[in-house]
Amino acid sequence: MITKDQIIEVAKQCFDPEIPVNIWDLGLIYDIEIAPDSSKVTIRMSLTSQHCPAAQSIPEDFKSRIISTLKIKDVDVKIVFDPPWTPERISEAGKKKLGLLEEE
Repeated sequence: MITKDQIIEVAKQCFDPEIPVNIWDLGLIYDIEIAPDSSKVTIRMSLTSQHCPAAQSIPEDFKSRIISTLKIKDVDVKIVFDPPWTPERISEAGKKKLGLLEEE
């Protein structure tokens, strides 16, 4: 059985080429749905901007990594902008990496 944690680990390997933080810690992943038999994964995600130059490559990279790493053939990555992404969605680890939080 595929788990959300496994999908999250894959997301942590995908990066926006302009930002040195993975798409999970950027808060770009809004929802992960896994079919009960693990045959299909549907992901709702956003981008930092509707005009993101990597709008095609980021979701495709994520989808390809899920397929190759977890051996799931049916992966649907949907790009949504509702709610719009904001910097508040960045995880604490991401904010530290970006220098938005003081290191302890």
